[in-house]
Amino acid sequence: MSFVEARLSPGGEFGLHLTVGMALLLASGLVFHELAEAVMGQEAITVLDVQVAHWFNAHAVEPLTSLMVGVSAMHSVAGMLLLFCLLAGYLWRQQARYWLLALAFAVPGGMVLNVALKFFFQRARPVFEDPLVTLTTYSFPSGHTTAATCFYGLLVSYLVMARPAWSVRVGTVAFCLTMVLLVAFSRVYLGAHYLSDVLAAMAESVAWLAVCITAISTLRRRREGKTV
Repeated sequence: MSFVEARLSPGGEFGLHLTVGMALLLASGLVFHELAEAVMGQEAITVLDVQVAHWFNAHAVEPLTSLMVGVSAMHSVAGMLLLFCLLAGYLWRQQARYWLLALAFAVPGGMVLNVALKFFFQRARPVFEDPLVTLTTYSFPSGHTTAATCFYGLLVSYLVMARPAWSVRVGTVAFCLTMVLLVAFSRVYLGAHYLSDVLAAMAESVAWLAVCITAISTLRRRREGKTV
């Protein structure tokens, strides 16, 4: 019982934050593993992937297509660099140095991890007779969705912790979740990725965020504990 109580203590160095972090890591890691196995094994989800991809390609209309192109461009490498710098500057002004450190690991690290996974799985992009976008890099998992999930996931984690007002917390969660889903939808809509690519990217990113935020939180608690 003492071990369980210590793991659920919100103030302990290895308490509730570590328990929640490990739970998120295991759950999202399992989801990613199952998706990767299904995709590589050419299971039923790959049939659904093709059906969804071709449906969107056949039903693409303006101005939705232009909107999705804009959403994707905003979360490209250049767009994410701008968003990263804006959030980093805000955290610096708020003197949230541990959150700034978490940001420095979460977003660039998540993007590097995604590139490594792409080369490991080497899944080809969707193919159409009349594509909306043409890309030659690998498809699984989605890089745009990974970057968005890492960025907005860290943003919502910080604001939920730093802002006590429930209206701000709920609004932040709704906004960040909407942005992640919008980026994921834009990649499927434009035919840049399959549905399973964006789902795997979200699972991968949640796992990576759990590692980054939990590690930085543990570091902060350990250092603060030594100064008491």
